[in-house]
Amino acid sequence: MTNLLSTSAATGFGGVVQEYLWNWENQQLRVVYEILGKGSPLLLLPAFSSVSTRLEVGELANLLAPNFQVVAVDWPGFGESSRPSLNYRPEIYQHFLGDFVKAVFNTPVTAIAAGHAASYVLQLAVKQQTTFLRIVLLGPTWRGPLPTMGASQQIAGIVRELVRSPILGQALYKLNTTQSFLSFMYRRHVFTDAAKITPNFIEKKWHTTQQPGARFASAAFVTGNLDAVHEQSDFLALVQSLTVPLMVVIGESSPPKSREEMNALVALPGVKSVVIPGSLGLHEEYPADVLEAVQDFLLSPEN
Repeated sequence: MTNLLSTSAATGFGGVVQEYLWNWENQQLRVVYEILGKGSPLLLLPAFSSVSTRLEVGELANLLAPNFQVVAVDWPGFGESSRPSLNYRPEIYQHFLGDFVKAVFNTPVTAIAAGHAASYVLQLAVKQQTTFLRIVLLGPTWRGPLPTMGASQQIAGIVRELVRSPILGQALYKLNTTQSFLSFMYRRHVFTDAAKITPNFIEKKWHTTQQPGARFASAAFVTGNLDAVHEQSDFLALVQSLTVPLMVVIGESSPPKSREEMNALVALPGVKSVVIPGSLGLHEEYPADVLEAVQDFLLSPEN
């Protein structure tokens, strides 16, 4: 199921880069992941976004490595993983996450999930209650950008199909992934320190968006087609059904609508929470703060 990648193909954060060959509807996808450190297993999942890559959790992975064997993965359709023109939808990622965890780990694992990965981890934890030891959600979200902005499912669907179209779609995608636009989005709701949004940083993010087939999964995320739940009540119900300890880390500068959803989550009984500097990209911008906030929770034998 897994094969070691050659070092020439590795562009990671210092770990051992591997690939997991996963079949979906008679099509084989190459999923890239990276292993770093020694200790009990920890699954580290980046957020879904147009620039999603395991590199965004790379610094956090290095900070966790002294105490854990960290596995960080590029979701199918993102990062260095295969990006075929699939109809990306929750079913794909639900099946992928279950299969990946089963293939890579042989004991219950700690999970740290950023952003939109939250719903998928929660769903798997509820479905298979012995999969995870504990869960940390970093700036959790469950609703994609267009639905959050108030777009109807019909409008979002039209946009998604336009971006998927061969010529017009590629043009629209390029307009929405220019370096100036990426910089604007990072300043608006991803990072809080503008000094960190350097031209070199944005160029790397832009390079991620320009890989062949990158627009397909990206369009699905932006238009809400990767929303694993569609109502706040369903998201909260997943948390209420958990049988493992849960901690939520919130960026104090998170966008108002996202912050409201996070506040509703942490108001549930038994949910541990902490507010640290940052916004939706807190795991990348402030990894040391994240570690300080969660390490007692991760290492406590009581969890």
